Amino acid sequence: MTPRTLIVSGAIFMALAVAFGAFGAHLVQDMLTPDRFQVYQTGVEYHFYHALGLLLLGAITLAIPENRWLRWCGYSFIAGILIFSGSLYLLTLTDTGWLGAITPIGGVAFILGWMFLAIGVLNRR
Repeated sequence: MTPRTLIVSGAIFMALAVAFGAFGAHLVQDMLTPDRFQVYQTGVEYHFYHALGLLLLGAITLAIPENRWLRWCGYSFIAGILIFSGSLYLLTLTDTGWLGAITPIGGVAFILGWMFLAIGVLNRR
């Protein structure tokens, strides 16, 4: 992934995180139990963190270009946002409990992304 792709992806995911956060605060909160709303908020929180991570990663790849580990970090963050946060959004909005079984896959993607970032910086040429 190029720095441009990472920064644009991060910016789009940040805009979506703001939208999901506002949607949750103004519409969803009244539709859900407090426990289910907390699950939704967890999705928004991790969505924000990793969208910011994509922006940071874009800046890092300007200094360390052509690094496969950093590329995998970007893929992992995007997969994590889609799987972890996406499954929590759908789980709370549709009351589809089985989606909770795939949420940890997104969490693993987040963990791998951060590990790939560390390896990419340590293996800098």
